[in-house]
Amino acid sequence: MKSIVTAMIANLHAKPDETSELIDEVLYGMTVDILTDCHEDWVYVQTAYRYKGYCQKADLLLDEETAVKWHSEAQPIIIQNFADVLQQPRIQSTKLMTLVKGSSIGVVTQEDVPEEWSAIQLVSGKIGYVRTKWLQEKPSQTQITEHSFRENVVQTALSYLATPYRWGGKSPLGIDCSGLCSMAYMLNGVTIFRDAKMVEGFPIVKIEKEDRQKGDLLYFPGHIALYMGDNLYVHSSLGGNEVTINSLDKQHALYRHDLATTLTEVGSLFPEKPNR
Repeated sequence: MKSIVTAMIANLHAKPDETSELIDEVLYGMTVDILTDCHEDWVYVQTAYRYKGYCQKADLLLDEETAVKWHSEAQPIIIQNFADVLQQPRIQSTKLMTLVKGSSIGVVTQEDVPEEWSAIQLVSGKIGYVRTKWLQEKPSQTQITEHSFRENVVQTALSYLATPYRWGGKSPLGIDCSGLCSMAYMLNGVTIFRDAKMVEGFPIVKIEKEDRQKGDLLYFPGHIALYMGDNLYVHSSLGGNEVTINSLDKQHALYRHDLATTLTEVGSLFPEKPNR
């Protein structure tokens, strides 16, 4: 059974208990498959990117028919860190709710709406308004060149700079290492595994370390980062407390010895060896 996230952020826990480990966050408008109905408050779910955990029913719309339709029709996503959904297309209007980057919504056509505003449909069916520049159609990686994709993924990751580190986090309120990399790819139309490792069935494959290019993924023991080129990488670091930039170059001011000396693998969406 499919359901839709109706909370700004729905927490996925390791156990059906609010005090258990936070393993992931599922954003507003994303759909999940309910695998097990645990009891009156909790369900065991699987996300579209095959991640499993326990979610509170209060954060979901448990309606299969609506969820299937929403999954196919709710194509626009929020690209602003935080976007207020207002009752009217004017800045002074009352807020219906706030959405974070990566949330999915529906767009409706209305006459006489100023160009800088878009009418959107929430999961509840309510109509609200957000700034048009804060919306983007769900992208497809196949529609752009490899070069553009690599550039876009890096810029998306950099848009989270200084976001606090949060174990299991995946939003501008707080994000962990794999949350940052998976969101950078998701917002550019590619689904990768949510944890700091390569998994069969996802499009990232191992390449030689020396063949790494901008936008590739760097794997360390229990950690993942996104390569920016020139030996720089962006990552959400527990040690650094936030999303930051570091270097693999020993001579660079941003060098981190603990990571530079423990790089285990490099993964890429484009496994063909580059021309040198």
